[in-house]
Amino acid sequence: MIKKHLIALAVASTSMLSLAAQAGDFQDDRWYVAPFGSFIQPGGDRDAKGGWGGGLGVGKIINEHFNVELKGFYQGLSTDGGRNGRWDLTGGTADAQYFIFRDKFSPYTVLGLGAMNSSTNGDSGVGFIGEAGAGFTYELHDNFLIRSDVRYRYNNNFNAKLQPGTDEFHDLVVNVGFVVPLGAKHHAAPKLDVPVTPAAVVAPAPSCSTLDGDNDGVNDCNDACAGTLAGAKVDVNGCPVSLELKGVNFKVDSAVLTPNAKSILDSVAQNLINFPQKNDIEVHGHTSSEGSDSHNQKLSERRSQSVVNYLKQKGVTNRLSARGYGEKLPVADNSTQEGRELNRRVELVWSAN
Repeated sequence: MIKKHLIALAVASTSMLSLAAQAGDFQDDRWYVAPFGSFIQPGGDRDAKGGWGGGLGVGKIINEHFNVELKGFYQGLSTDGGRNGRWDLTGGTADAQYFIFRDKFSPYTVLGLGAMNSSTNGDSGVGFIGEAGAGFTYELHDNFLIRSDVRYRYNNNFNAKLQPGTDEFHDLVVNVGFVVPLGAKHHAAPKLDVPVTPAAVVAPAPSCSTLDGDNDGVNDCNDACAGTLAGAKVDVNGCPVSLELKGVNFKVDSAVLTPNAKSILDSVAQNLINFPQKNDIEVHGHTSSEGSDSHNQKLSERRSQSVVNYLKQKGVTNRLSARGYGEKLPVADNSTQEGRELNRRVELVWSAN
């Protein structure tokens, strides 16, 4: 019988402590003191009448659902008919309280394990006690709560022989008192109405029909040759047809490139290297009308070849060829200085794309 009571109380205590680890977040974790008065109604095994007592608990709020508490008490019982004088009960327990919810009114269940010294008729003995019960608190103030619970108490005095025929006793205990939490209670910050900012309106991505990434006059939807060299003439598909190499000049009456011409060709070469289309390219050379036709023809051939050689030297991988047209294809009037300067030119001409 003793073993069954011990096992039942131990299992219950273990279950409550296990639940404690699972309780949710809670803002109050204060220590508290809890004085109380008691009425004890013994079972028939003590052969005694009900009596009174009191005690003090010191505990801690663990989380939303659990308190733990150490409690000491004294209780006195008068015996039935005065045959055995009285019982004096002094002891203490370690309690675990499980709160079903916390509010102004907060119901809870409680389990306690401890020891108690029992004195009666000049004899005394220390034994084990286990308590189980239910109660409530009622908050009058952040630092003052009324508390009451009702408990069943099992007491075993381990062969102390305080009562003929048994060392096990069963009592009903009613406790009434108050709880004084120490320190200020934490209050959750009020919820603020945070205005909801409307989601930013994202403008739709522009259509390719309105874009011209390489500024060649053909929209990106129809441009088959993206990244065309700046200034190039293109076909309807946006692929390069020809490009006049403006600023590519030569020393007077020679095919030697000027420093400025080399700088321009450096940029052209890099663009041709980066451009994905590797069509064949002819380099066309043209001159103004000064000098004989034969001289101008040979000069234009040498100049176009000079450009081909320079571009190859810079790493251009397109197949390059040189053609000279001399003064045959003027684009301006050779009778003026301005016209003659326009006629002296070098062009890149792409084969069909």
